[in-house]
Amino acid sequence: MSDQATAAAQPLQPSFEQAIEVADLWCHAWEQGELSDEVLADRVAELVASRDGARGFFVVSLPADNPLMDRLPDPLLIVLRAAGAELVDLSVRNLAMSTAMVLEHGRSGATEQQQGSERVQGRCRELLRLLEPALVKARLEGLLAATRGEGADLAFLERWGYDDDQRQAIAAALLSVAQ
Repeated sequence: MSDQATAAAQPLQPSFEQAIEVADLWCHAWEQGELSDEVLADRVAELVASRDGARGFFVVSLPADNPLMDRLPDPLLIVLRAAGAELVDLSVRNLAMSTAMVLEHGRSGATEQQQGSERVQGRCRELLRLLEPALVKARLEGLLAATRGEGADLAFLERWGYDDDQRQAIAAALLSVAQ
């Protein structure tokens, strides 16, 4: 197979920045009625096939003043569920980070930023309730153990410097997914 044929057969792997740009275009086009649910789902499937692509999609869709993540179209939900453990991992981490930021913004009196973090937190919680239950349960349990000072995810919490109050809030948010 030639190099061109090999390159054409491999899915595109956008950079994080490229993924943000195209996700923003596609989400806006969907909101304006210029993209159907099915076409949006096909395009998002290309993004979430890579970690940077999925991260870019979430950077745009989770905080957006756009109803996409509040009423996920069925074709998009199917794509997100099919993305598997990698997408579950990103969703759990986004839940943890947004939860910690709700507390941080509240402490600093940044009401608008706090509301934005609350929006992301709620959307992550609802998304996790719709993803593959066994994958979600396992991922939540791993990060929950870290909030108690145990397990591989402890490095994640330490890297971001989350204090005890933030870790308690993260634990509560993780547990809320099951409620």
